[in-house]
Amino acid sequence: MENIEMNRKSVQILQEWDPFKFGAESYDTETADVVAALQGIDDPSELAKVIQIVYEHSFEQWIPFEKCVEIAYKLIAIKFEAKCII
Repeated sequence: MENIEMNRKSVQILQEWDPFKFGAESYDTETADVVAALQGIDDPSELAKVIQIVYEHSFEQWIPFEKCVEIAYKLIAIKFEAKCII
């Protein structure tokens, strides 16, 4: 899987997540920030912190860390699949 495919799948996962139930199209900026962070992060807990901060900053609403970890694991799995690490 190429980097472009990894990014596409990551965007899809984040849009489907919809943590605040605003609709998938409501998170374009946050999705871009998280996908960019994913490029340099391999640890789900570290990525979860970034996810929590990005969404909280934009929407001034807190997401439980456990929910961020769940989505982070999905994103890291896509990344590892793309790099053929699995």
